[in-house]
Amino acid sequence: MDMMKMLGKMKDVQAKIQEAQENLVNVKSSAESGGGMVKATVNGKKQVVELDIDDDLFKPEDKDMLKDLVIAAINKAMEDVEVKSKEELKKSTEGFLPNIPGMDFGNL
Repeated sequence: MDMMKMLGKMKDVQAKIQEAQENLVNVKSSAESGGGMVKATVNGKKQVVELDIDDDLFKPEDKDMLKDLVIAAINKAMEDVEVKSKEELKKSTEGFLPNIPGMDFGNL
């Protein structure tokens, strides 16, 4: 094998992975809790980008319930976006990285 060619290929792979990671900001997932009373949207970088809370939940006596619903919606959205992010990274690196069973390149 030509070492220079292999190093060039690795640089291409690194650039492709970096580009894919930067594009994760565009991968979004939304989830809700409380029958739709709380909705959270997160991106592939695991940042909350939107939070909708039904006006009926803004009562002092419902504070603890509201916190629980917000946490539940965000956690569900985070789980969903994790799957979408891995799929996006896999698509972006397809053809560049070998498909080795048991090897997970999703954390790169």
